[in-house]
Amino acid sequence: MSSSTTVHTARRRTLRVAAAALTAAAALSLTACSGSDAAGAKPAAQTEAGKAAAESSGAGSSVEAQGSDAKAGPGAKADTKAGAAVKQSGSAHATGGDKAASPVRTQRLADGISKAEIYKLGEQHYRAKIVARGSVLATLETKKGDAGLDANDMFITLTLDGQVHSWMGGGHQGPGTFKLAGGWTAEVTKVGELRYRAQIIGHDGVAATLETNQQDTGVNANGVYIVLSAGGVISAHE
Repeated sequence: MSSSTTVHTARRRTLRVAAAALTAAAALSLTACSGSDAAGAKPAAQTEAGKAAAESSGAGSSVEAQGSDAKAGPGAKADTKAGAAVKQSGSAHATGGDKAASPVRTQRLADGISKAEIYKLGEQHYRAKIVARGSVLATLETKKGDAGLDANDMFITLTLDGQVHSWMGGGHQGPGTFKLAGGWTAEVTKVGELRYRAQIIGHDGVAATLETNQQDTGVNANGVYIVLSAGGVISAHE
């Protein structure tokens, strides 16, 4: 082999070695870059996982909060129902107390069927329940004066001292002037719809005035019991 050929062969080997070196260097560089990227990607993945975990944790808190609200909801309803039950219990107790109250007296009325249950509510304050066959038909109550009722031509008075007096018939349809039991005279006038006025006149002039305001009224006039109905019927009985 000539010297020229030797030189060329040496150069080729040198170039091949250099190329191999460059290839190795590039491979190392790529490996290093890949490692760096992988290393960088790993923290990023961990960060994303951390975020996901945080979000998941936050979602869990939200669910727990909603769960608490949901639990509080029925609790609140239960409290409301309990409050309603207390109120209802109080009302029932009051009603029961009213039902449990005993009348001071029970009295048979003029029709032979009805009876009056008389309750004392206070000083000169009485209530009479008119009861027939187990049903309350009407209620009279003294409020600053006597009370009266026309119950289908049975007349009833309740006085301030809790006395009940009843009688059948004897009614006069007003307006007009009528002679009543006990020597009284009644002048009945109509003053409005279901409103009548009766002046009870004796020897000394007007002794009392009855006036209906859509409900019957009555009075004890010195032992003579008088009822004036909202329809203008007046009746008296000793």
